[in-house]
Amino acid sequence: MKRHLVVVAAVALILGRVTAQAAEQTVALAVHHADCALCAPIVKGTLEKVKGVKAVSVSQPNGMADVTAQVTFDDSATNVPGLIAATTKAGYPADVAR
Repeated sequence: MKRHLVVVAAVALILGRVTAQAAEQTVALAVHHADCALCAPIVKGTLEKVKGVKAVSVSQPNGMADVTAQVTFDDSATNVPGLIAATTKAGYPADVAR
């Protein structure tokens, strides 16, 4: 009986740590080759489809070929390389904005 309680306690501790480690993160991405009026909405829609993304805000300064995307996401469901991979697959390579 004691052994079962120890196992249950260990599992609860591990699950508690996994849950505690998941956090909401925000990153700014510089998204390249987004030089038309439709590019910013495409980038936004692409990022919104990534599992774990909570919010996306995209800005495109006038005359600029790049957009900046502010992405809030659950880091237990996705990560920055996953976000960059999504925009790159859509034709818009990205990196973390400086």
